[in-house]
Amino acid sequence: MAAEEKNLPRPSAIMRFLQLIRFSHTVFALPFALGALLVAANGHPTLRTLLLVLACMVLARTAAMLFNRLCDWSLDHKNPRTANRHRLLEKSIVWALLAISAVGFLITSAAINRLAGLLAPVALLIIFFYSLTKRFTSATHFFLGIALAVAPAGAWIAQTGRLDWPPLVLGAGVVCWVAGFDLIYATQDVDFDRREGLRSLVVRLGVAQSLRLAHWLHVLMFLALVAFGFMAKLGPVYYAAMPLVAAALFYEHRSAGKLDLAGINRAFFQSNAFVGAIFLAAVALDRWS
Repeated sequence: MAAEEKNLPRPSAIMRFLQLIRFSHTVFALPFALGALLVAANGHPTLRTLLLVLACMVLARTAAMLFNRLCDWSLDHKNPRTANRHRLLEKSIVWALLAISAVGFLITSAAINRLAGLLAPVALLIIFFYSLTKRFTSATHFFLGIALAVAPAGAWIAQTGRLDWPPLVLGAGVVCWVAGFDLIYATQDVDFDRREGLRSLVVRLGVAQSLRLAHWLHVLMFLALVAFGFMAKLGPVYYAAMPLVAAALFYEHRSAGKLDLAGINRAFFQSNAFVGAIFLAAVALDRWS
């Protein structure tokens, strides 16, 4: 088996880069940014604004993930689950790509409107800060949520040039949603984190209590989505989709309760991607109907 693995062709540099930044996980924050944009634009954003928002999303997330990889370079090497990450790209290349994506985000944000350009450095600081939090606080999961909640707020600003209550309520829901699924995901690393002195609520509370907290956080997330629909004056189509969101969250927690690695990974990606997709589809259908 080892000989066969050695003979396997190495993925291309692009594929290794996408694997390093977990590009597929872009589907988590993107639907909430696009949903906020559609509401702010009453269903019809200009192509220019849409493309600039998409570019900002990709660049910001790429920069955040590269910064995270650099911060955790030595830790990932020790963790059996992430031990191969540092072999995907050389560290010097990761630094260069981080600089390119961060500068690209700042330039693209400035091209949207004045407020977006002014707040872009603040957004970068927020999304970078998460990667440092596990060294000093158990609330690291909530900082990840705040990092992803920047997306709907930024999209709203891109369309309107101001920040209003609907994206803030949606952002609060994103914080609860992300913190909840990150608690579930963190159960995979509880032994490693405890051994390395890293902080998380799973280390502090234990697995069982962390899963219960994740459950209540997702209840709050669901209520925030309902409140967002009310504040954004969304109609029956949007609310008809909410039971599907609840079902996806229920499936996620049912899978996580089994505490097997495959179940957690399946729940983490499939369920949360489905939540985002249903939310975006509901907003789009409501605004276009």
